[in-house]
Amino acid sequence: MNDKIINIAFAGLRHGHIFVLYNMAKENKFYNITGAFESDENSKKTSREMGVIINYNSYEELLDDTRVDVVALGGCYGQRGQMAIDALKAGKHVIADKPLCTEMSELDLIEKLSKEKNLLVSCMFTMRFEKKINAVKKLYESGKLGEINNVTFGGQHPLQYGRRPMWYFEEGEHGGVINDIAIHGIDVLYYAFGMKIKDILAARCWNKYAEEQPDFKDSAQFMLTADNGAGIVADVSYAIPDGVEFNLPYYWQFYVWGTKGTVRFSLNENESYYYISGEKQHFVLDEQECETDYLTDFYNLYLGRKNVVLPVTDSLYATRTTLQIQKKSE
Repeated sequence: MNDKIINIAFAGLRHGHIFVLYNMAKENKFYNITGAFESDENSKKTSREMGVIINYNSYEELLDDTRVDVVALGGCYGQRGQMAIDALKAGKHVIADKPLCTEMSELDLIEKLSKEKNLLVSCMFTMRFEKKINAVKKLYESGKLGEINNVTFGGQHPLQYGRRPMWYFEEGEHGGVINDIAIHGIDVLYYAFGMKIKDILAARCWNKYAEEQPDFKDSAQFMLTADNGAGIVADVSYAIPDGVEFNLPYYWQFYVWGTKGTVRFSLNENESYYYISGEKQHFVLDEQECETDYLTDFYNLYLGRKNVVLPVTDSLYATRTTLQIQKKSE
């Protein structure tokens, strides 16, 4: 019996993450790329230089293509919500670079259409497939940390002004730094520790680093309460110094404190350590290879297989929660 092949088309080529997904699809035997659409001429040129085949003249033409099973969205944040809605209305499944949308009303309609039409909606929460994240998840599930009570995380990013797409700074296109960045942290807390957010106690966004764009709020912090009563404090500012970029050793750094132990981990560090009550020495976290990757997991979801890493409900939960935190900061 031949394996089912998913036909995937790309719409919106305005953020670097979408090219990662494009290349993943090229290399995955379960996917066939039917083509791509982008309206911006400069983005078209850049995309073609990166090997993307742009063969749709409009988004409508892409949606009218009966071959297309899944639409992958990577346009300006402020345009993704409506594009996802249009795709679902056309009977297409949706994969989106995060964030999926910037307005709660968009998310409400996306969720409604997904349920009514039995269509999949997925965000690129690729941190679920990181060795370190899965190691922490296994550590927590072993019971060695006990119940999680205190969490602090930093998701700081480089601003890269002049190199980052300038649509970030256009009114209505970005949707807020919390919605842009914090969504990964919210997803990790749920995936690794089963923590959902109960209360949003405080949230603040302000401008500091983007001197050329004083209306762009590039800094953000917030305080939350989880459903088990745990406290969460986070910073997701564009604060990483120029030149250091994504090589910062404590890029995506988490401090997690439980009733029996504590663990600190960062995506870029070679080793992470945890401490257990009654033991003086630290223990090295054994990283766990994930048995799948984002697109293969989506393929399994598409086929209705059980035990997928990222179900639709999780993508929608993290998106909704992060939009609520962003709203609290206004």
